[in-house]
Amino acid sequence: MNVVDSSGWLEFFADGPNAAFFSAAVSDVDRLVVPTISLLEVFKRVLQQRGENAALQVIAQMRQGRVVDLDADLALQAANLGLLHKLPLADSVMLATARAHGATLWTQDADFEGLDGVRYVRRVSR
Repeated sequence: MNVVDSSGWLEFFADGPNAAFFSAAVSDVDRLVVPTISLLEVFKRVLQQRGENAALQVIAQMRQGRVVDLDADLALQAANLGLLHKLPLADSVMLATARAHGATLWTQDADFEGLDGVRYVRRVSR
């Protein structure tokens, strides 16, 4: 199972320098877990930068995976992980979702570097 964090989705959709790193996880929709917070963050950014049609197309692709809602149990797990690893809210939800589903978290967000169950690639500037 795989969870791609929002930075990974945005990198993939923008065909950025690290897009190929995320391609395998994004393409394997049968093993893809998508936290709802990813939908929020990615939709908001694409809507802001490219408009509603582009944002809806991006979300349609993301929804091919298994979308996971933030429920009470996951929220509490995220809170614990956030405190333990000093993660911002969205990052703690990503990690909690990945761990709850036995998934690898794919990211270019340095907050996750060195954590178990994380595939991290350093962000490349354009």
